[in-house]
Amino acid sequence: MNTLTYLLYLLITYWITVHVGLRFYKNGRIYILDMLKGDEALTDFINKLLLIGYFLLNLGYAGLMLQLWETVTTYIQMLESIISMTGRILITLALIHYINMATILWISRRQNSLHHHKTK
Repeated sequence: MNTLTYLLYLLITYWITVHVGLRFYKNGRIYILDMLKGDEALTDFINKLLLIGYFLLNLGYAGLMLQLWETVTTYIQMLESIISMTGRILITLALIHYINMATILWISRRQNSLHHHKTK
């Protein structure tokens, strides 16, 4: 029963991670581009780095979560385990998103500060 639970969890986690990651990648480019004042090269570089880091961290975290799993013997336990572990992944996704946005804001402010000092 654990093997089925693991497979379902990994499929759900993979789908969520890839779906959300690609959505962030697609929709976030405009936001990053605006924050970086139209610097397309830097925007694309940062956006790709964020996507790769996001995939690696989340899928790695999902794999590590398998170690925490107790033995599952009933379908109710299987459902509870999948919901609990998927919830942890979703919280992780949200935290990573906010950390990424804070990092982009920091880079943007730093770039603006450097640009401001150069124009003086």
